[in-house]
Amino acid sequence: MSGVVVFGSVNLDLTSYVAAFPEPGETIHSVGYRVALGGKGANQAIAARLAGAGVDLVARVGDDPAAELVRSDIARFGLAADAVATVPSRSTGVAQITVADSGENTIVVSSGANAAMDADAVEAESARVAEADVVLTQGELPVPTIEAVARVCARTGTRFIVNLAPPVAVAPASVAIADPLVVNEHEARALGIGAELVDDVAAERWRDAAASAVGRIARSIVVTLGGRGAVAADAAGAWVVAAPRVAVVDTTGAGDAATGALAAMLAEGRALPEAVRIAVAAGALAVQSRGTVDSYAGRDDVLALAAASEEPR
Repeated sequence: MSGVVVFGSVNLDLTSYVAAFPEPGETIHSVGYRVALGGKGANQAIAARLAGAGVDLVARVGDDPAAELVRSDIARFGLAADAVATVPSRSTGVAQITVADSGENTIVVSSGANAAMDADAVEAESARVAEADVVLTQGELPVPTIEAVARVCARTGTRFIVNLAPPVAVAPASVAIADPLVVNEHEARALGIGAELVDDVAAERWRDAAASAVGRIARSIVVTLGGRGAVAADAAGAWVVAAPRVAVVDTTGAGDAATGALAAMLAEGRALPEAVRIAVAAGALAVQSRGTVDSYAGRDDVLALAAASEEPR
């Protein structure tokens, strides 16, 4: 198994399902409720593990009852979690999620113990980073922590992948070594990629915007486009990867499914366009049922859908 180290957030997801989002000041009843493991770090680590990678998750939880639920779910997916530490007198991170019948969602995150993951904690994992094929982190950690991950990757020569979701103000020098930087359309614009592009513009325009940012903003770039797929660019070229047509039930965590699968495929040594095609397939499978990690498909199903999808163009 290839080695992926994920520095990331771990949350307890509290999800309410509704017919439509409430208006400001309006109270509505949900039609369903779910409590499950979440957080971009945990989601992406599990997606990478299901895609076939060996994964270490470096994260923080509180000393509250929610932590036990989180730890049991991490164990259920077979993640190596010896680096998931408890922070005394802190609550475990929580995400309050609302999913409408359209499949769209709103999310409010309370960081809790995730905010205690600092630069010193990253430095303490230098040996683990040095042994990894790729290291992955996300915008849900404190900015100095993300920059520390980039710094340790640069020092050890380990491939650094950053999903800047949300698009926090990480130092340009840290983003510059990302290979790739993974963002959606809104996050890309916030970082100066395709700032003039609207959401429904042709995917080829996003491909060209990503290509123009290679070497200027990051070593390689992936921009996810929701139901339209993704674009990718590196020094060798730029590609559009179309998404399979599927029935959308719940988009929560689909981007994390794609990013985790992407990290796993890059850790195997696959080229960027092939890795992105597999990542898009993982995201497409994830939107077809409710929840986050419980909606993620295994390696065989992801590879089968990717094989049936059109080649990057």
